[in-house]
Amino acid sequence: MNQGIKTVLYPVKDMTQSKALFAKLLGVEPYADSPYYIGFKVDNQDIGLVPDSPEGGLAAFFHVADIKNSLQTLLDSGAEITRDITDVGEGRLVASAKDTSGNIIGLIQI
Repeated sequence: MNQGIKTVLYPVKDMTQSKALFAKLLGVEPYADSPYYIGFKVDNQDIGLVPDSPEGGLAAFFHVADIKNSLQTLLDSGAEITRDITDVGEGRLVASAKDTSGNIIGLIQI
């Protein structure tokens, strides 16, 4: 079962400064705080800060049941991989592709 967009990642230049800003803006402290990912949970939405991103900017990620199948669906429609399926820890797989309109579509399988 696919769950729609539940994660939004913001690439930032200064993780410490951005963490303070987003904590104030969102009114919550991060649930994850590492050099490569700072995560905030607001309702059922993950807002993440990352130091660098193959997507090149803000990226929304669809939570999917089968990341291989979902990525293949994107490729079959003419999309190009911007991040191949990658295990980012704790059983979480991520991938992204640029569609034919230039939009980045992120995928997460948990």
